[in-house]
Amino acid sequence: MSKDKPYKVAIVGGGASGFFAALSVMEHHPTAQVSILEKSQKLLAKVKVSGGGRCNVTNGTTSIARLSKAYPRGEKKLKKGFKFFSTVDTMHWFESRGVALMTQEDNCVFPVSQDSQTIIDCFLEEAERLGIKILLGAKVESISKVDGQLCISFKKNLQDQCFDKVIVATGGAPKRSGLTWLEALGHNISEPVPSLFTFNMPSESIVKLMGIVVEEARAKIEGTKLVSEGPLLITHWGMSGPAILKLSAFGARILSERGYKFSILVNWVNVQNNNLVLEKLEEIISEHPQKQLSNYRPYGLPDRLWQYMIAKGGFPTQKLWSELGKAGLNKLINLLCNDRYQVEGKTTYKEEFVTCGGISLTSINMTTMESMSCKNLYFAGEVMDIDGITGGYNFQSAWTTGYQAGKLISS
Repeated sequence: MSKDKPYKVAIVGGGASGFFAALSVMEHHPTAQVSILEKSQKLLAKVKVSGGGRCNVTNGTTSIARLSKAYPRGEKKLKKGFKFFSTVDTMHWFESRGVALMTQEDNCVFPVSQDSQTIIDCFLEEAERLGIKILLGAKVESISKVDGQLCISFKKNLQDQCFDKVIVATGGAPKRSGLTWLEALGHNISEPVPSLFTFNMPSESIVKLMGIVVEEARAKIEGTKLVSEGPLLITHWGMSGPAILKLSAFGARILSERGYKFSILVNWVNVQNNNLVLEKLEEIISEHPQKQLSNYRPYGLPDRLWQYMIAKGGFPTQKLWSELGKAGLNKLINLLCNDRYQVEGKTTYKEEFVTCGGISLTSINMTTMESMSCKNLYFAGEVMDIDGITGGYNFQSAWTTGYQAGKLISS
């Protein structure tokens, strides 16, 4: 960007990627005049509710290969970006601005304050310090090219404004109609469908066990190759937890096509070799033959879940382990490793909404984040067909792409 001319830059969207893009512009091009245009009356709304109000800023993994695998959409394209601005860079960025961070055992990174307002305050203070203008209630209707500039028209009684550069950071659009103004500029659209959702099981009695967590479970969508591992939470409506959320993310399109009606197979012990499970059960029979099934839980399963499984298998509660027999053992192995449940719908994960779909990455130069069809127009964040699983990954892609777009608008 020329040092002589103070370029006018518009950031469409006052969320995570929008603020990061705006701050990146000012960091790398201090003579720029930057305006954040937010359609609502609230800034950083998703940041506020993320992580249960604590804000899962990023993930602690430093391996770019491992990091990129957390993105069902965008994995390969993001690798270059993560070399440009990594999780380590993210943590340094916040900490250098006075935001103390902590990394949990699961590698999720939160502010030490355990309050998302800490992140919001950091952004707002930085924006004010750098002289970034913020306009609320500015819902963009269209962008047109006029005399070498990009002119923005708004849906309300706001006067058109023209800019030298525009970064679109509007977040995920639940419906394709929310992207038509960008499609009109020649961008390909990947149909938006929900990602990161929990499974509703209204006809399954297991919901009575709400609150139980199995730390190492394995879940599979029946009839597909979609499998995930990790903690599984039983809720009053069905199942949630990282194993389920990851499954919903990688299966977003398939599950949408099925109308969110499908079956899942749960391996409660996360042992894929049934013979190993058989050996474990035979060992129990050998060492505790006179123990009742109900009084000895294999693999340290939660007691309420184990009692439920015994009942589901039709075993009398007083039945001894030595009385199982071959048929009983096979039935128990199937319950432990291949437990089937019917899913009949989805529920958004907490208050967070993540979208699979958006501006196709074929329409974007993923090195500079510039549109391939509209010069001087750039993208950042979830408006693109990029989304990650839970664990701070969606914010990391927002920080990375926002930083890229902001720095490289002069390239």
